[in-house]
Amino acid sequence: MKGLILCAGKGSRLYPFTYNRPKTLVPVANTPLLQLSIVKLMELGIDEVGIVIHPSQETSIREKFGEGQALGISISYIYQHESKGIAHAVKQAQAYISDEPFLLLLGDNLISASLSRLKNDVELNEAQASLLLAEVEVAQDYGIAEIQDERIVGIEEKPVNPKSQLAVLGAYAFTKDIFNAIDEIRPSKRGEYEITDAIQRLIDQQKIVSYHVTDQLNIDVGTMDRWLKANQKLLSSDVSMNRMHSSVRLENCTIVEPVSIDKDCVLKDCQIGPYVSIGEGSKLENCQIENSIILNGVYSKDLPFLLKNVIIGDHSIITSVQTDEGVNEP
Repeated sequence: MKGLILCAGKGSRLYPFTYNRPKTLVPVANTPLLQLSIVKLMELGIDEVGIVIHPSQETSIREKFGEGQALGISISYIYQHESKGIAHAVKQAQAYISDEPFLLLLGDNLISASLSRLKNDVELNEAQASLLLAEVEVAQDYGIAEIQDERIVGIEEKPVNPKSQLAVLGAYAFTKDIFNAIDEIRPSKRGEYEITDAIQRLIDQQKIVSYHVTDQLNIDVGTMDRWLKANQKLLSSDVSMNRMHSSVRLENCTIVEPVSIDKDCVLKDCQIGPYVSIGEGSKLENCQIENSIILNGVYSKDLPFLLKNVIIGDHSIITSVQTDEGVNEP
């Protein structure tokens, strides 16, 4: 079985942080989202991974992961030149996948559930597809599965009148049959080739489409708020894990776990946490920070206020501003 991760999206809702960084390289607890997806596949023994990218993203992603040697896997890069939907992205990988079953992940999703049951469905249980589902509050924002007698009988992308609250998450297992199904669908009203339409085609052809419902963490890291939430949840997932690099220097600091502090950071007279990630090479002095993401190379000193629920960009400089006596602050 191979793995396939889709990474070609622009991440425009995370601007300005994704102007010069692919969305799937934004860090959660100081780990790029794409790396978290790769690890999910490696947990299942998958060591051949295709990554679908826009050509403009290749330099950044290849610089981080190369051909996968450092992780002990083989990574291949596949181009999607135009953003025409998930099914279109999957189609670009047909030659790479060939006749093998594969696990498909959306590279901007943080998924905690094990994917072993999806893998087993297509490898051992003769299913042509297997989906990870979860109950959601606003079904109109997702692809929604209709279930009857413990079988998926229908699936619809962002329905006006949803037939359930079970949403399709960003994890799927497929056999090669999905490629024929993609060939038979047309663009949706929003001009995209929807993976939900391709799955519906499998259902219409009486193919076996299995599913598993999870109540574990799944977050589409597509907005600032969800990025902060993902950071908080991942830090909380294993509070016993030491996420402070050995090169970090602390002087007179209070650390409120869970936090993640990357290499070569220097902190003095700070109170950090809970739920704070601080990127590589940052230098902070006399700061108080909670539930925030500080990216690489940030310099901050003598802040008279609490930094909370914020994301600070790479190499930002934040210091207090002294005002002349008698001049009112705005």
